[in-house]
Amino acid sequence: MPEALESDLKPLVLFNGTFGPREIEHIVQSISADFSQYRVLRDAVAELEVQEDQSPASNVRLGVCLYILGRFHRAMDILRKGDGGALAHFYLAKCLFALENYLGAIDEYQLAKQAGYHADDCALGRAEALRYAGRPVEALQVLDALSGAVEQTAEYLYQRGATVAAIGGNPSEVVALYERAAEADRNHAGALFGLALENDRRGNDDTALDLYKRAASRFPTHVGALLNLGLMYEDREQYDRAASCYQRILDVYPNHPRARLFLKDSQASGEMYYDEDAQKKRDRMSQVLNIPVTDFELSVRSRNCLQKMGVMTLGDLCRCTEQELLSSKNFGETSLIEIKEMLASKGLRLGQLAQERQVIEAFEPDSLSPDEQALLNKPIADLALSVRARKCMIRLGINTVGELVRHTGDELLECKNFGVTSLNEVREKLAGLGLKLRGD
Repeated sequence: MPEALESDLKPLVLFNGTFGPREIEHIVQSISADFSQYRVLRDAVAELEVQEDQSPASNVRLGVCLYILGRFHRAMDILRKGDGGALAHFYLAKCLFALENYLGAIDEYQLAKQAGYHADDCALGRAEALRYAGRPVEALQVLDALSGAVEQTAEYLYQRGATVAAIGGNPSEVVALYERAAEADRNHAGALFGLALENDRRGNDDTALDLYKRAASRFPTHVGALLNLGLMYEDREQYDRAASCYQRILDVYPNHPRARLFLKDSQASGEMYYDEDAQKKRDRMSQVLNIPVTDFELSVRSRNCLQKMGVMTLGDLCRCTEQELLSSKNFGETSLIEIKEMLASKGLRLGQLAQERQVIEAFEPDSLSPDEQALLNKPIADLALSVRARKCMIRLGINTVGELVRHTGDELLECKNFGVTSLNEVREKLAGLGLKLRGD
């Protein structure tokens, strides 16, 4: 890290002088590159707070620094004592956004623009606030109205990617926009978080972990990045690191419900004993069971029959019996032999997991209405589960709502890092669909 970044951080905060976007970015880069500089900033802010005869300009400088530290309520109080200029309004907007007052943030961004703050930056801020306020179409309209050099900036590319994702656009376009944003600024927290989330969803754990770590190094840190980073540390049984992620959130949001619950879970998990060899064996088996049947060269007849039966993975096949397959139209002994050989190549057999199925007449496809079938065929992704719960679904080979309701609560609790909090979350999501877990 350049010596200049280390040597002038404290004077930049404490002494009067030019203080604008360039100096603010300088502070953020300093503490992101070297966390020891975070303490330098914190100590400098403490000194500035006790100085007498604060001027409106020094209040703006203090308020911005408090925002960077994540002390948003205090930052707002100080910024309102500032000079009422463009910088004060802009960072009031950012504080309001951080505190989930999105409509208030939109108004402050407009005031910042009127006071002379860079119009493109204010527009990008409004677009983000509109998106979080549940108005992504309006957000896209704001972005569409921008033109010129701003369209190549990391912030614009990230906001556009996030907005396209919010309106249900093409996932490939979303990823491409995030990647372009990260190329424009390799330390852009939003782009890093977006890419981390996409890799996390696709099971690219090592890449996601690195991206979450880079996103979490920026200040003020994205809460989602810290939560998901903590969960990934838990998956690797690095419970101390997970706890530190949750504690960072609680330092800013003392009553954050998920951070409090996750911190408690990680602290408890750190004291638990796991049979690592047994867990590795279960994980390997889970990976095999999740292999799609389309990965194998099957005859057209066999492939069509499996598709009609909703058999997508080797795990689905292991839950079927010979009789069930043979009862399918156009599925004969030749196809049965082909399927058995395919399973045997992976050390599996038909009916191996048949006991996991819920033998209830209501779940037989032929006895369900089209609406009921559509409900049970919903992909698990539609439940919008937390990362912790979603990872358990992946481990258990659960891909649809119908597969989920065949499990009991106790079976889910046996999955590593899946606790009562996650179980309650799953039950709430199912209750919203009028469903329950087996045995509930």
